[in-house]
Parts: sequence; structure tokens; C-alpha cells
Amino acid sequence: MKALSFAVLLFIFWILLSGHFTPLLLCLGVASVALTVFIATRMKVIDHESYPIHISLKLPAFFVYIMREIVKANIDVIKRILKSGGKTISPQLVEIPVPQKTDLGRVMYANSITLTPGTVSVELDEDKVMVHALTKEGADDLLSGDMAKAIPDEVANK
Repeated sequence: MKALSFAVLLFIFWILLSGHFTPLLLCLGVASVALTVFIATRMKVIDHESYPIHISLKLPAFFVYIMREIVKANIDVIKRILKSGGKTISPQLVEIPVPQKTDLGRVMYANSITLTPGTVSVELDEDKVMVHALTKEGADDLLSGDMAKAIPDEVANK
């Protein structure tokens, strides 16, 4: 099932990148996807973390959330840069609890923190992530746990 859904996803991605619908190119696309899926299956790399089908339905909502957070953080950083003197910047190094249970969820959380301007994940452990935040407000926002709740983190049925 995972191999089939992986093949469909790869083919859709191939079509989106290619933009060509001639029979020859569609056949070449099918052939390249089939070869990729065959090799990935033989290497046994299609598992619950390399292809997280169990969280696929929650990813669109997460992408909308993270894009909104990135835009808000960009606007905040731009405002702080444009203010004279830089007095609105108060760098913080804080430990944020990581509620995610899976490695994939923890990595998504740490990467989401780094994606938002003004924050960088410095170190990730099992139960916490060390974050450098540009401002106290940014650190407090992370400590509130809103971003952690937005991360899709389900334990896959193995």
C-alpha cells in the first residue's frame, strides 16, 4: 500500500514539475517512477518515517499554519530591523519542551522553529529543544506551545 501511494505521489510530483503531457514523456515518467519505487522497495527505505502516509491528511493544515507563522515572524523581524538602535532585540537562549513522541515529530518541530525567522533550533534532545530566539516575545511564543500542538505527530502502525 505504501509503495503504491508513494508511486502515485511521485508521479503527480513528476507531472507538476514536468508540465508535459505528451505520450512519450508520460511513459518516461511512469518508467522513472516505477524504477524509483522498485529501488526504494528493494532497499526497504519506504517506512513510516521516510514516507509518513499516516500523517498525510494533517500536513495541509500544518503547511498553512507554518506559512502563516513564517509570514508573521518575517514581518516582526523586519519591523525590528527598521527601528533605529536595535533596542527591541533581546536575544534569548531557552529550552522548550518537546511533546512529540516520534523522531519524525520531534524533527518537524525543531525544523519548524528554525524555519520561522528570529528563532533557531540549536540542539534537539528526546524531551527538549534548545532554541535561540531573537526576542523575549519570540521565546515566550514558543513556550506557549502553540507550534508544538500544530505538528502532526501520530505513532504509526508498524
